[in-house]
Amino acid sequence: MCDRAQNAPAPGLYVIATPIGNLGDLSPRAAFTIANVDVLACEDTRTTRRLLQAGDPGPRLVSLTEHNTEARIPQLLEAAKTGAVGIVSEAGTPAIADPGSRVVAAAHDAGLPVFSLPGPSAVMAAVAASGFDGSDVHFLGFLPRKAGAAGTRLRAAAATAATLVALESPNRLSDTLMVVAESLHDPVVVVSREISKVHEEHVRGSATELAERYLTARGECVIVIQSPPAAPSDADAIGEYMAEMRRAGAKRSQAAVEAARRFRCTRDEAYSLWE
Repeated sequence: MCDRAQNAPAPGLYVIATPIGNLGDLSPRAAFTIANVDVLACEDTRTTRRLLQAGDPGPRLVSLTEHNTEARIPQLLEAAKTGAVGIVSEAGTPAIADPGSRVVAAAHDAGLPVFSLPGPSAVMAAVAASGFDGSDVHFLGFLPRKAGAAGTRLRAAAATAATLVALESPNRLSDTLMVVAESLHDPVVVVSREISKVHEEHVRGSATELAERYLTARGECVIVIQSPPAAPSDADAIGEYMAEMRRAGAKRSQAAVEAARRFRCTRDEAYSLWE
C-alpha cells in the first residue's frame, strides 16, 4: 500500500502513462503517483480503478472525455493550484490523440507545473516492432472517416518521406488499409494489434494484402506505413539531383541519403544514379 504521508506529489498536473494491456507494464513511479495524487482524471473510472492497490483509498476519480473536457478544465486547474492532479487515458500515454492534450495546454497557459511520467505507448511500440525507419515518424492519429479526406491527408503526409503511423478501430481497419493502398500506391505496412496482450501480433505486408486479411478484426489497431519509394518517373529527377550534388562536391553516400529523403526512394537507388 502506498503511504500518502511520505513523498506526496507536489501541486501541479501529472501526465501519467498506463498499461496498454498488460498490467505488469505499469511503472512503480506511475503506480505511486496514481495512488497519491489528490484528483485523477480518466476516460473510464472502472478501468482506472484496476490500477489502484487493494485497500488503498486512492485519489478522487473524475471522468475526462471528449464531451466534457471543456467543462472539466477549470475544475482541474483549480485543483492543481494547491494539490496534485493526474490525467490518464484508458490505455497508454495520455494527451496523444485524446482530449488530455487540451488540459495540458490549459495548465501551461495558467502557469501551472506539468510533470510527465513516461511509459507504454501503442504508437512507439508499433513503430519499434515494424522494422521501418524510426528516425523520422509522422503520427496521424485517427484518419478522417471519409475516404477522400483520409486520402488527402495521407498523400500530404507521405510527401514528408517519414514513416507514417495511424490509429484505427478494428471495424474500420480493412477499409482504411484500402484507402492507404489507393492513396500511396499500395505501400508496405505493418498492422499491430493487441499490443502487450495474449494475442499480440505485428503483421507485415502490402496494404492490399492486409486489407483482405483483416476483413474482420478484434482489438485496437495501429497501422505503420513504410515511406514509399519514388515512382519510376522520378528516376531522371533523382539522377539530375545526384549530378548536381556531385558537381557541388558532395560525397556520394551523403548525396544518396539526401536524395532518398527528398524523393522518397531508397539510398541504394539514389546511389546507383550517381554516374
